[in-house]
Amino acid sequence: MTDLYFDFLCPYAWRGVELAEVLRAEGEPFRLRHYSLVEGNHADNAAELTWRLTEQPHGEGTLYQQGSLRAFLASHAAAQQGEEAHWAFTLALYRAVHEAKGTLDETAIQAAAESAGLGLERFAADLADDQSRRADLRAELDAAREVGVFGTPTFVLPSGEAAYYRFETLTRDLNTAREWWALYRTVLTSSAEIGTIKRAKNRPPRKGGQV
Repeated sequence: MTDLYFDFLCPYAWRGVELAEVLRAEGEPFRLRHYSLVEGNHADNAAELTWRLTEQPHGEGTLYQQGSLRAFLASHAAAQQGEEAHWAFTLALYRAVHEAKGTLDETAIQAAAESAGLGLERFAADLADDQSRRADLRAELDAAREVGVFGTPTFVLPSGEAAYYRFETLTRDLNTAREWWALYRTVLTSSAEIGTIKRAKNRPPRKGGQV
């Protein structure tokens, strides 16, 4: 099972989740995990972890903070209805925000729950259990910190190798997804132990693919 750490704020993570969804249909196992870019990049956490997203009241902080917290808690509420429901909700919310250019807010969350076919009464009840959802989220953020996650998407292979992979191109094509995933795993598991690959600033434009 490959763990996939994501944040709804991140378009790169959206593309990584879409890639994983294509491969899941072919039997490649992935598990959705949450990582907060707001918490990870918060100025108060520069020296040590003192500011926790899960301790923040609803409706306070930046719009990014408010939307991210509510989306994470809703994601955990969706997960109470099973893995497929969790994936369906995650994809629906990602597409509403990053493909349809919507706002990560309560309206988008409720629309995603409907689009994903969730049992809406149960979803509302699980979301209303705020302390349990915050505990779920905090446990995942702690797990991400143990791995050393710093950006999204981060993939953690079953063998333990983990890395952030910045997807600048979206694909829902199976053959392309297979090719990219094979390349990713090859780089990650190579004895060359490549730590960073960053394209030159003035590189020529890409050909093909979807942005």
